[in-house]
Amino acid sequence: MNLNTLKTIAFYLPQYHPIPENDQWWGKGFTEWTNVTKAKPLFSGHYQPHLPADLGFYDLRLAEVRQAQVDLAKAYGIYGFCYYHYWFNGKRLLERPFNEILSSGKPDFPFCLCWANENWTRRWDGREQQVLMEQVYGEDDDRLHMQSLVTAFQDPRYIRIDGKPLFLVYKVSHIPNPLKTAEIWREEAHKLGIGDIFLCKVESTLSDHGDPSQIGFDASVEFQPDWSQLGNRLQMNRHWHWRRKLGLGQKAYAENNIYEYTEIVERMLAKPDPGYKRFPCVTPSWDNSSRRTKGNAVILRNSSPKAYERWLTAVVQKTLAQESSEKIIFINAWNEWAEGNHLEPCQKWGHAYLEATYRAISSI
Repeated sequence: MNLNTLKTIAFYLPQYHPIPENDQWWGKGFTEWTNVTKAKPLFSGHYQPHLPADLGFYDLRLAEVRQAQVDLAKAYGIYGFCYYHYWFNGKRLLERPFNEILSSGKPDFPFCLCWANENWTRRWDGREQQVLMEQVYGEDDDRLHMQSLVTAFQDPRYIRIDGKPLFLVYKVSHIPNPLKTAEIWREEAHKLGIGDIFLCKVESTLSDHGDPSQIGFDASVEFQPDWSQLGNRLQMNRHWHWRRKLGLGQKAYAENNIYEYTEIVERMLAKPDPGYKRFPCVTPSWDNSSRRTKGNAVILRNSSPKAYERWLTAVVQKTLAQESSEKIIFINAWNEWAEGNHLEPCQKWGHAYLEATYRAISSI
């Protein structure tokens, strides 16, 4: 199979460099690695901490690091990255790596943007009500936002669908009037000479599911894990309640949301067709316990390259069988280390997840 027929786009977190705001909120020198290295195993067989192998504890301010990431991704058939984009009413955060990618023209690798439009809070230390950076919405901001994206959208590396720059919104349900926002963005894009844009909403929560055309968007992107389809967590019934009372059950299962990865794979593959245009997504693993030191983490236990490969292979087969001009699959994620969710090599699995990815997308 020609790998250009199928486009696998991996979500990419630009958090791995210090910024003044994080220094102020979390302490001098804070990056995502700060959370990653604090993780500890919570139960027997629990894989933590996730520690990087080939690329080490990198700093995304270095062009050499960004190039090394792309070299790895290309070697294993990844088509492009979807960079998270942080915009707060005219202010951007964690923007330096992407700005340098734009200004330098390197690495030569396709990319698109996903607006991560959530408030920044102190959820990592349990104080979710304390807002550090708030999202403020409005028509003037919609226009300013689109104006800020012109340089990216005009870059020859930018991923397009039917010739239109692909732009994702992580939580469209947070936008007060998404239909109006889409209308303003499209109008402004034409004024700026961008032309038509291709808008996708990410189905990150249940409130973000549904026909994207109803809010003026072109398609949806499935998010994995799909929180609405996880089923019952492990060790949660009355039997396990009493085992824990007697000291026979594991505390971690009471304090966290733990699921079996292979069971989640089966649930995801059994999901019905939504009846509207939606690009599928898979995740190699998920474990955000490094960020949730006070409990309430979501952990998909016993994830493995083999189980991930089975999932991705099935999604590839289904995608290629569809009558669509664009064969796109999203992977969550390239480098979400604090969510135990990464294709980048770790000390346990090495290149196994990348090798599984390549086999899945090249064997059809």
